[in-house]
Parts: sequence; C-alpha cells; structure tokens
Amino acid sequence: MTSQQNKRRLTHVFSTAPDLLEIFISKENVEEKRIRIRTWLSQQLDDCYEQNKEIPPLEYLLRRDAIDVFRKILSPRNEALAGYSMLTYVNDLLNGAARAEHPKPRSGFFAELEYLLRGILGKSGIYDDKVPAFIKYEGVKAARLRSAELSRMARVANAHMAKYTCGLEPDAVRRRSRNKSRILKHFDATELEWGQWQWHLRHAIQKADTLRSLVKLSEEEYAAVQLANREKIPVGITPYYLSLFDNEPGGLRDRAVRAQVLPSLHYVRRMAQMKACDSQSMDFMLERDTSPIEGITRRYPNVVILKPVLTCPQICVYCQRNWQIEDVHSTQAVLQKNKLDKAIQWIADTPEINEVLITGGDPLLLSNTRIESILSRLAALPQVIRIRIGTRTPVTLPQRITEAFVRTVARYHVPGKREIILVTHFEHVYEITPQAMEAVQKFRRYGMEVYNQLVFTYYNSRKFEAALLRQKLRLIGVTPYYTFNTKGKEETDDFRVPITRLLQEQKEEARLMPGTVRTDEIVFNVPGLGKNYLRASQHRDIISILPDGRRAYEFHPWEKKLALAGTYVYQDVPIYDYLKRLKADGEDPADYRSIWYY
Repeated sequence: MTSQQNKRRLTHVFSTAPDLLEIFISKENVEEKRIRIRTWLSQQLDDCYEQNKEIPPLEYLLRRDAIDVFRKILSPRNEALAGYSMLTYVNDLLNGAARAEHPKPRSGFFAELEYLLRGILGKSGIYDDKVPAFIKYEGVKAARLRSAELSRMARVANAHMAKYTCGLEPDAVRRRSRNKSRILKHFDATELEWGQWQWHLRHAIQKADTLRSLVKLSEEEYAAVQLANREKIPVGITPYYLSLFDNEPGGLRDRAVRAQVLPSLHYVRRMAQMKACDSQSMDFMLERDTSPIEGITRRYPNVVILKPVLTCPQICVYCQRNWQIEDVHSTQAVLQKNKLDKAIQWIADTPEINEVLITGGDPLLLSNTRIESILSRLAALPQVIRIRIGTRTPVTLPQRITEAFVRTVARYHVPGKREIILVTHFEHVYEITPQAMEAVQKFRRYGMEVYNQLVFTYYNSRKFEAALLRQKLRLIGVTPYYTFNTKGKEETDDFRVPITRLLQEQKEEARLMPGTVRTDEIVFNVPGLGKNYLRASQHRDIISILPDGRRAYEFHPWEKKLALAGTYVYQDVPIYDYLKRLKADGEDPADYRSIWYY
C-alpha cells in the first residue's frame, strides 16, 4: 500500500471524528497537537458526564474507558516505554511525512484506531439499539420477560458448546477404543501392558516415521516432527495420548489434542535458531533471576518451586521450560541426589517458606519410592503446611495414577496440619476421558483436591470452548484454578491469543456459567515477577498501538503498593490477525465483536 493509500485510509478512519482530524492535519508541531488532542479528549470526557439520553449507561462506561486509553497512549512516558510514538506515527502518515524508519501500517493498526475512535464517540456498536423489554415493567411480568431473556442467552451459549466434543461421549470412547487396538497391534502388546504406565513410557513415540505409521498426519505435521528429530528438539507422545487423536488430520474436534504435542514448522525452526544462539535467551520467565539454587525457583514470599526432574512422559509444545526440557528418556533430566539434597535443605533453612510446588518437568515420571522420599522429607519440615504436585499424567498417562501411588501420597495429607494438592493441566474437553476421570477420583476418594491450570491458546479460544471445559472438569472432580494467558515466546506465536480475548471469555462467556464453574483466576505470568491478575484492570495499562496492530501493555507487578519493583512492557498479538484466523477456521467474527473494547 502506497503512502497516499495509507493517508486516504487513515483519513477515512478519522472521518468519524472531524475535529480530531482537523488537529492532525493542522500546521502545528507534534507537541502542540498533543496538547490540543488532550483538550479534545477532556471535552469528550466532560460530555460523558453530561446527561445524554442518546448514550446508554453501558456505552457511557465504555466511552470513558476508551478516552482513558487514548490519554495513556499520548503520554510521553508511555511512548518511551513502548519505544515508539503513535502520535508522531499517525501525524506523519496523515501529513505525507512518513519516515524511512517507519514500518508500514497493517490492517490491524487501522482497525484498532477505528474501534478506539468509535468507543470515544459512544458509537461502539456492540449493544443492540433496543432496550430490553423487561426494564419497562415491574413484578411478575418483568420477571417473566427477564427469564425469557436469560433463556435466550443460555440457548446461545449451549449452541456454541454443542460444537465441541467431550471425551466422555460414547462416540469418542468408541473411537479411542479402536485407536487403542490399532496401537496395541502395532507394538504387539497386550491389554495388560496397556494398563502399565512404565510400558507407555518405554514406548513414548518420538520419531516421525513411527508416528505416521500409527496415525494419519498432514504433510506439515510430518515434516515438522521430522525436522524436530533432525534438530534434536524433544518430541514425546505416550501411546495413551496418541489414542486420543482422530485418525484423520485437519479436523476441529481433535486439533487441541494434536497441537499439544505436534510442533509446528514455525516452532521447530525458531527453536533450532534459538538453541544455536544462546539457550538463556529462551528463558522467557527469567528463572535464572529467580533461582537461588539449582532445582529451586522462588517468586513469592511463602511459596517455592522444587524441580526434581526436567522432562515429562510427554512433551508439550508450548512448555514454559522448553529451553530446559530434556528428551523423554534422558538420564540427565533427573536432578542429581546431592543437588536435590541441597535444594530441600535450602527450603529447610528458609523458614518463611510454607508451601512447596513440586513440578518440573513432571515429577510423576519418578518412581513411587523417589516421590515418597521427597514428600517425607518435605513433610518433616515443620513450616511446610501445603505441598502441591504439578503433573499432567491424569491427562497424558492416567495409568500412572495407581492405587498404590495414591495411598503413598495420601499418607502425607493430614487435615488440620498439612495439605496435599494435585494440580493438573487439561486443555480441552476432548482430553477428558473415563480413564482421566478415574485417575482424578482416586485422589478425591482420599480427600485430596485436584485443581486445573488451563493455558488459554488459540486452540481452545473459540466462543464457550474454555467455559465448557470448566463445566466438564467440575463434573469429573477437578476444580478450575488458573487460566494463563499464553506466554509471549516467539517460537509459540501460533499458540498466542490476544489478552482481550481472554478477558472477553471470562467477562462474557464464563460469566454466564454458575459460580462453581468459573472459579479460576485469569493471569499473565510476568517474566521474573510472577502472576499479574488480568481480571483487575488496575494492574495493567495499554500504552500504545503499534503499526502492525499489536497493543503494547505495561504490566504492574504483584508487589504493587507493597514494595518497589519494576514494571514489564509486553507486545500482544494483533486482534485483527486473530479474528482473521478464526474466520478462516469457520468462526463468525461478529460473535467476537466486543473484543476491541477490553
């Protein structure tokens, strides 16, 4: 697109606000324009506070928030944080003074500006023009009309959720049974062996050709795994989890399952590049700055992470610690005994720690004896009142959750003294199976809670997809705990979702569900700092809109108002690109129209 075309397109965007356009095309310098735009925004805000019957109350609130966003974008401090001035960029585009260093604006940039201006002017268009009928009445008539409206909302939600298949459905169970028979035949194995978790571990599928002989792959899936094998990037899929695949690639039903373990070509190529440079650059969460001793990570006053092993029975593509994760069968993955001893002693010598999260990797890769040894030593520390075990085995290898293992763990769960919690990671309702449910119930029967941490990715971000997962998790005995925004790791760009979509899901879709189903907290894990609660808008600010349509955010640390700490600047995924991708997958972007106003 030429500079003249960009100017025409931008002029069209600003045509809804002619006063603002007049400021931009005036002969004044940028700083004078900044002052005039601030005055214009103040006038818009003043108008908000006047009695205006043409603007409904909810549109007023949205208008107020949009004005605040534009004010923050104009801040010189925020421009310095973002490393870019949107004011200067727009001014140059409108006045034909685009600089050589300016990147060309993309469609996402124009869309962000258009929706921001609509919001400022009270013309978002996300609400129906008609006032709900029940508002005009009182008593029983109002209640009946309100009930009819609630039923309509429920039907819309149910229609969306009906698109997604739960692994407990009879058809899904039968499909997986046929898959299991095919896999057993390939390995010349028995039903008895299928029930042994060690067998699955020994036969974890790592090679592209083995994988293709067991399940149909797209050409890209095969090429990506083949390249990962060549570049020595760990791949691992348990035979059990492979049985959850549909046998035809490209379907929407099992795509979240496949995406968990089949790396994309982008992922493999980027991983290979980064590994060739400096593995530390892949430490997105800056664990090197929060690990006082090997095997330990600490970001909070009372909680510590203990990592006795750095691999899993199954390798998840978007793993936070992919830069550390070893091959499934690596003998180097287990923390050496002397280092584990030092890590546990470090906890003992830090009396402020009263909660330990045992994770990795997946600690349930270790034998019962080793796990019991760790639990017994932690339980012997008088300050430790809670031990969490982070594991994905109920999802990827439910055979690991044996009665003997659960009885061993339950010995350290002492009501009133010490709590043992299992924290697992279901990503999609298609992963919920009778076997996974039984693994969960084994812990529940001994009085131990099971929580779920969901990573909100492109592959579970369609309307009501995550809401349905939480609903089904409750039915199998799992409590929703956290929903994490996808990490901003370059190699997993194809997993990333705009923060606004996660906010939209929690504020619109999850809100339609009963409280017991929407009990989790939505968070952004700030590198080196810890969890930022996305639900609370005062913990982050939009500080800019970049030429490619990405929003730049400043995240505030959890220490805010407790102690001084740094903030963190993050560049998000363009909303426009995300909606375009959804449309290509058959979604209606109109169903997501409010996404621009979060």
